[in-house]
Formats: sequence, structure tokens, C-alpha cells
Amino acid sequence: MYVIRLADGTLRVPQSLSSDDGRLIGNAYVELSPGDPDYDRWLPEALTEEEAARRRRRWAEENDELEREFLAFKAEQDS
Repeated sequence: MYVIRLADGTLRVPQSLSSDDGRLIGNAYVELSPGDPDYDRWLPEALTEEEAARRRRRWAEENDELEREFLAFKAEQDS
């Protein structure tokens, strides 16, 4: 999940919620507007929606070798 900078300057920051014993309950985005206390901390790593879409698309297109390695590893573990 990426920090997304919307056209109006709002940031969508990923946030995870976990239980007391550490189990993941869910992932979501929290919106921060300019002027929010944590806004300046997240701004340097924010991507536009287009940049985030391009990264997701590139990952989907370029992960074939990694997927083959994982499937080979998984098959080895199942044996």
C-alpha cells in the first residue's frame, strides 16, 4: 500500500489494525488534509494516483520470475 496524494492535496495514508495478540484485523486508508499534524511527515513519500497505478501495473507485468521462484519453493516445501 502506498501513500497517495490526491489532486486536492489530501493524502491517503495506509493504516493497519491489529488485535491485542498481533493478528491483522484489516487494512484501510486514513485521509490527512494539509494542516493535519502528520501531513508533513507523510508528504515526502506520497505518490499521485497515476504513479501508484503505474507501480501496480509494472509489478503485475514484471513479477513472473518471482512467481516462478515462489511456486518452485512452495512445491519443494510440499514434497
